[in-house]
Amino acid sequence: MNDSLSRNPDAVQQQVNSGAGFHEPHRLHPSPRLNMPSSASQQATTASSSSISPGLQRSDRRSPRNEPGICPTDDDAIVPKGTATEKRKNKQSWDYVVKSGIAGGIAGCAAKTLVGPLDRVKILFQASNPLFRKYTGSWYGVLEAMRDINRKDGMRGLFRGHSATLLRIFPYAGIKFLAYEQIRAVVIKNKSQETHVRRFLSGSLAGCCSVFVTYPLEVIRVRLAFETKSTGRSTLTTIIRQIYSEHPRPAAHSSVLSASAHARPNPSSTAANVAHVLSDATAQLSPQKGLSNFYRGFSATLAGMLPYAGSSFLTHDGVSDLMRHPKIAEYTTLLHSQGSLRDPDKPAQLKYWAELASGGVAGFVSQTVSYPLEVIRRRMQVGGVVGDGRRLKIAETAAQIFRERGWRGFYVGLGIGYVKVIPMAATSFYVYERMKWHLGI
Repeated sequence: MNDSLSRNPDAVQQQVNSGAGFHEPHRLHPSPRLNMPSSASQQATTASSSSISPGLQRSDRRSPRNEPGICPTDDDAIVPKGTATEKRKNKQSWDYVVKSGIAGGIAGCAAKTLVGPLDRVKILFQASNPLFRKYTGSWYGVLEAMRDINRKDGMRGLFRGHSATLLRIFPYAGIKFLAYEQIRAVVIKNKSQETHVRRFLSGSLAGCCSVFVTYPLEVIRVRLAFETKSTGRSTLTTIIRQIYSEHPRPAAHSSVLSASAHARPNPSSTAANVAHVLSDATAQLSPQKGLSNFYRGFSATLAGMLPYAGSSFLTHDGVSDLMRHPKIAEYTTLLHSQGSLRDPDKPAQLKYWAELASGGVAGFVSQTVSYPLEVIRRRMQVGGVVGDGRRLKIAETAAQIFRERGWRGFYVGLGIGYVKVIPMAATSFYVYERMKWHLGI
């Protein structure tokens, strides 16, 4: 057997691997003919180690990695697939939607209550109320107007229409903030998509959603605030009935046409009479009253809301990012509000003055951008009680304002607008962010 093994080195290797055919005497008294060179012995050793089951080798290599930690923590936990989008999914839950809507509604009510008297005076200026035109054009005029209202009607006069304001502002602000959160979660899915255009688009769409739902309440509020008579004041239900029942008066051109038809009894009078009949028929077929009256000036409102809401949210988010810059974060943020393990991406909460500053700058920018369209909107909303009562289009209303006061007419009340909007926007964003934190969203 030894002779066969010496003649066949491969057999030796197989016997070594299998452990068969060798006994203690053979290992104690090896045959001289089995002495192999050192290189051959190294090859045999390598072959022996390589012949071990590959599965066992991989198991040995993995075993240290699979050993559980002595004291496992959240850092050792395996992150499930899709955790990166968990925050976005939570924003679309009913719990988040309801809480963000409540936070936005409370923020809007707090802000509007703070600036209620200024809001009343601004509406009187914008709508060119005949009794208050003498006060426009100066800061002192604003104070005089407030003093005049307080002398005639007391504090209730300064907050006239405020009940309708709160009735409108809670759903308006609630829908605006929750719509912004939802639209932003869809439009901006990660940090790489955090651009100015996407932020502006999210804010604009959110503003359009909120104003479409609550615009009739805005018309009612403006009509209540526009009224200045001290006796026989209209109640909320009276104003609603009045707006619903308003009939647009015939246009000036149809009146002229009718007069000319009666003044010239010539052969062409027949054609004039036919035109007059067609004009009357068209007026009868057109909507005379109804829900459409509650959307006076809606086109101007929608056009103004796009830049207003878009620039407001864009500016607020941009200034907030600057306030959280690492170089100044220790002075502008609350350290205990840093993101937790549950939501590490949640930004730190700003200190009260930093949050108010962010909202104030947002209010200044948005008011400046959208104010001319706001003046046009106010004039269209009170169209049923001033002028000839016709529903003017945006271009017609703008032309009328320009004829009356020139380009300055589009900025009547801008000063009081700043005084009102800047603290209102600051309060709104501040209360909203604090409510979100307290509600755990």
